[in-house]
Amino acid sequence: MIRTATPDDSSRLREIRMWLAEPTPGLLETALSGSGLVFVSTAEGRPVGYVLTTLGDDAYVAELAVEPAYRREGRGTRLLRTAVSAACERGCFGVSLTVHEENDVARALYDSLGFELWREEPDYYADGGTALVLGKEC
Repeated sequence: MIRTATPDDSSRLREIRMWLAEPTPGLLETALSGSGLVFVSTAEGRPVGYVLTTLGDDAYVAELAVEPAYRREGRGTRLLRTAVSAACERGCFGVSLTVHEENDVARALYDSLGFELWREEPDYYADGGTALVLGKEC
């Protein structure tokens, strides 16, 4: 099940975000306070994944994480579809995200949902890797 996250989910979501390579400090708490969109995927009523999107003229998917035990079940796909739909319904012109050039699994997911390469950002990641900025219009 996908639902909107609540502040009560924050401790559980902090546990899940530990699976991210480079989470943004403080962003989760800021988004949960109402300045962004956060949706969770649940198993037996407990969050096992989430997507966090910041809003402006365009929406930006800042974090997408699913616990390893719950991957390959379509949760990431459903979370991302929900985030894109919600951003477009709120009047955003498009949705973008950033992915490491070597993250083939994530790139395949984004490609399957119609995201296209908008630009590259060399030396973006701590390991010196290039970020691919992908996006799609609403």
